[in-house]
Amino acid sequence: MKMFVWLFIAVVILIVVFGMSVFNKLVRARNQAQNGFAQIDVQLKRRHDLIPNLVETAKRYLTHEEETLTRVIGARNHAQSLQDSTKHQPDSLEHMALFAKAEGMLSKALGQFSAVVEAYPELKADSMITELMDELTNTENRIGFARQHYNDSVMFYNNDREVFPNNLVSTTFGFRRLSPLVFEDSRVIARAT
Repeated sequence: MKMFVWLFIAVVILIVVFGMSVFNKLVRARNQAQNGFAQIDVQLKRRHDLIPNLVETAKRYLTHEEETLTRVIGARNHAQSLQDSTKHQPDSLEHMALFAKAEGMLSKALGQFSAVVEAYPELKADSMITELMDELTNTENRIGFARQHYNDSVMFYNNDREVFPNNLVSTTFGFRRLSPLVFEDSRVIARAT
């Protein structure tokens, strides 16, 4: 009887230690993914801050392209409002879909803007526009790298969360699925610049 009690205690201790180990692994993986998401936010903020300067500089050349400029600013403001939202979290699948759609619309508008810049030789020759467009392209590349890191982190977290027996711990302690961030690729802008 005494041996059974010690065996029972040993099994309970092993289960608790295993559960703590899985819990800690999930916390680290979730934190890694959230850090990746924060890095995307930094780069998107940089892009959002750059756009008004670019549009303002281009306005003097693009008097006939007011619709394109308005579309870029409108898409930028919509994307920025979603980024500033209190629901801006990677575990909100609905918000992530809206966020990705808004950023995709902004990328598309910037692609159209870049095509307009190509059509105006005097605008393309302006050193300030060239510098801002180069900065925008650089920022788009940074966004791509940050998004790739985030999506990789999300995949590892979701895998750790869903495999057996980790899924017992993750459901018990409320580790929610994270959503990867997929929005229209920024190659549209890179092609036009």
